Amino acid sequence: MSGRVLVTGGAGYVGSMLVEELLLHGRTVRVLDALIHGGVPSLLGVWARPSLEFVRGDVRDPAIRREVLADVEAIVHLAAIVGDPACSRDPEGARSVNLDATADLVLEAARAGVARFVFASTCSNYGKIEGDAMANEEWALNPVSLYAETKVAAELDVLAQSQNGLSTTCLRLATVYGTSARMRFDLTVNEFTRDIVLGRELVVYGEQFWRPYVHVQDAARAIVLALESPVESVRGEVFNVGDTGENYRKLDIVELLRARIPSAEITFVRREEDPRDYRVSFDKIATRLGFAVRATVPSGIDEVASLVRSGLLADPYAAVYRN
Repeated sequence: MSGRVLVTGGAGYVGSMLVEELLLHGRTVRVLDALIHGGVPSLLGVWARPSLEFVRGDVRDPAIRREVLADVEAIVHLAAIVGDPACSRDPEGARSVNLDATADLVLEAARAGVARFVFASTCSNYGKIEGDAMANEEWALNPVSLYAETKVAAELDVLAQSQNGLSTTCLRLATVYGTSARMRFDLTVNEFTRDIVLGRELVVYGEQFWRPYVHVQDAARAIVLALESPVESVRGEVFNVGDTGENYRKLDIVELLRARIPSAEITFVRREEDPRDYRVSFDKIATRLGFAVRATVPSGIDEVASLVRSGLLADPYAAVYRN
C-alpha cells in the first residue's frame, strides 16, 4: 500500500508516534485532531514534511469527516476520549466520540471506497479474569468501565463493515508506556517512574492486580504492520497488541523501580477487589503477523527516568502531560 493514510487523533500520545512511523515508511499522512488538550507541539518534528497534512477538527463533525475522507486509501482511527477518568467526567461526550463517531466514520469510509480501516481498541475490554488464565482474542469481553463499554460496542460496528471492499481490523492495545512527542504521565509506568525519580512518595493501590503493557513505539509499529499485512490476514480480525511476557502486577513495576532507586518511598494501599485484573496472550499477532516488541517495561522505565532527569521538561506535573 502506498496511498494516503488518514490518522484521527494523530497529534496524541500514540498518534504522534504513528505519524512519524508512517512517514518513515514512505506514506502520505493526513492527520485529523481536535487538539482538546491544547496546541501540543507533537507534530513539529515532522511538520515540514511535504507528505504530511494536518486538519484541526472534531471527528463528530460530518462536514469535517467529508473533508478528510477525500482521496484516502486507509484510516487509522485513534481519536477517542481515552481512559476511565476522562470518560467519567463527560459520559455523553465519551459515547458520542468513542462510539457514535466511530460508527459514522467507518460507515462513511465504506461508502467512500476506503480500502482499510484500523481501529484502536483496548485490552481493558477483558475486565477481570480469574486465576492464571490469559485472555486471547476469543475470550468473552467483560467491560467494567464506560471507556471499555464504548470500545467494545465500537468494535462491533467496525467489524460489521468489513465487507464490500473495506477491510477492517481492531487492535486491542495493552496499557501503553514510554516517551512520546506528546508525552503523558497519567499512565502507570510513566507516572510511577516520574514520581520515584523526583523523590515523591508513590502511593500504589491494589499492587497485586495484573495488566499487560506495551511501549508506545511498539504500538505504532503494530498499527503500521496491520496496515501493510496481506488483507486476507487482517480483514475482520481482532488482535491483542503487546507481548505475552509483558504482563505485570503493579508490585512488579515497583520492584523494578526499587532496584534502580533503593531510597524510593512507597506506600501500598491494599485493595481486595479490582474490576480490572487481567493477563493477556499476544500469540495471535506474533504468529499471524510476525509482530514482536522491541521494548520492555524495564527498558521503558530507564527511558522515562532519563527523560525526567534530563530537565528537558520544565514541569513533568503540568496538565499538558495528562489526559
